[in-house]
Amino acid sequence: MQKLSTFDLVPGMILAEDVLNFDRQTILSKGTALTDVLISRIELNGVLSVYIEEDSAPEKPDLFDLEPLEKPEGYGPAPQSPRRDVPPPPPGSNAEYAPSHPSYSERIRSSQEFKDFKKTFDTATENFKFQLNEMIENTAAVDTGELIKAPLKLIEQSGSGSNTFDMIHNMRDYDDLTYAHSMNVALLNYVSASWLGWNEADREMAMACGMLHDIGKLQVSHAILTKPGKLDPVEYKHIQKHPLYGYKILKEKDFDEHILNTALMHHERYDGSGYPLQLSGQSIDKFARLTAISDVYEAMTAARVYRGPLCPFRVIEIFEEEGFEKYDAEYVLTFLSNVGATYVRNACELSDGREAEIIMLNKEKLSRPVVQCGYDYIDLMQHPELSIDKLL
Repeated sequence: MQKLSTFDLVPGMILAEDVLNFDRQTILSKGTALTDVLISRIELNGVLSVYIEEDSAPEKPDLFDLEPLEKPEGYGPAPQSPRRDVPPPPPGSNAEYAPSHPSYSERIRSSQEFKDFKKTFDTATENFKFQLNEMIENTAAVDTGELIKAPLKLIEQSGSGSNTFDMIHNMRDYDDLTYAHSMNVALLNYVSASWLGWNEADREMAMACGMLHDIGKLQVSHAILTKPGKLDPVEYKHIQKHPLYGYKILKEKDFDEHILNTALMHHERYDGSGYPLQLSGQSIDKFARLTAISDVYEAMTAARVYRGPLCPFRVIEIFEEEGFEKYDAEYVLTFLSNVGATYVRNACELSDGREAEIIMLNKEKLSRPVVQCGYDYIDLMQHPELSIDKLL
């Protein structure tokens, strides 16, 4: 077998290994013959490379053996068609800048605001790690108010939900799969609760639930959490127990019922397809339903040892394709529409390599906004062959 970049895949190739999604569940099985649709599914899940059977790769033609093509009648430069009458780019738009200018992400990461946020985030995460380990190892009680003090300061520093997403999106150099992830989920929960119009008490509860939702993973082997390949059945069964582990840890500390429920239920799904109890609908605690969305979004937009990070618009597309039955519709639609709005006026790279600027969302398909590329406006709903590959 041979390892190929996702971009080098062509229909007809045979998978030599299972292809895994962000949660290391199999999305395509070994032995599957690839089609255009299946290749798109692999790309959509942010898989960087796959293994294919050696003999299934088409042979490249020998360029020296190709017969010269006869020039068709009228061969030569095509006549110039009149330029379309399109409006000039709006002032300050990406179209005014040359590619050599710093990208939006580079400008954020070089700003003092981001440096201050990152410094506070690093300190908060280290303190959070110490608090959790103390709680587990020394049976120390944890004051929920003290626990959320640092992330509340981060919210205050960022100033708005959009800024919080900017900060999180540009802070992706963490290898830790529990502490930094939980801190980010806590921030996303607070912002999401604000978008939903929840009061301050519920927003702070959502933040606390996000911070403690994955505490059960401290009882899971680090080797399993960081394994780059597919989990075997025993390993997968073990990791699926982390909600139960978390519930037990928190129950012994007499935490609020919503925090207990979120630790237990954040992998439950609205359609009953989750674990560990296969709960559905309103039987899932509302804070767990909110955390489930933040948890998946954060996990998919962050790099992992077994795949690269996904562009937020790729994640929105996955939710649109698979998520509306699995998540509370009100919560997920509010979340996705606000996430998309966060990146309006942001530079991006299209799947054909061109740079563009996100101009306007399409409410019918949030993952496919209208973008401006040079002097042209492109409605991605009308161009299914194009997509946003990454934010710049």
